[in-house]
Amino acid sequence: MSFCSFFGGEVFKDHFKPGIYVCSQCGHELFSSRAKYEHSSPWPAFTDTLQPDSVAKRQERPGALKVSCGKCGNGLGHEFLNDGPKRGQSRF
Repeated sequence: MSFCSFFGGEVFKDHFKPGIYVCSQCGHELFSSRAKYEHSSPWPAFTDTLQPDSVAKRQERPGALKVSCGKCGNGLGHEFLNDGPKRGQSRF
């Protein structure tokens, strides 16, 4: 699954079956379905990663971190700080 491409229909946006979301390039485990929530963006939204090393992050701009796979570096999008469903939560 790639979070950085949107071609008019992200197949995992409305997918809420239990399971683990993995990197489309290397299969590294990224997010649990328990951390997934409904959001108005066209991409899937998560509140937390599966493990602390699931992703790598770097500051892109205030309030947003660029996120990539913690194993292979595949681009996954962003972490938006304090934009999750609850106060103080991030949105991936």
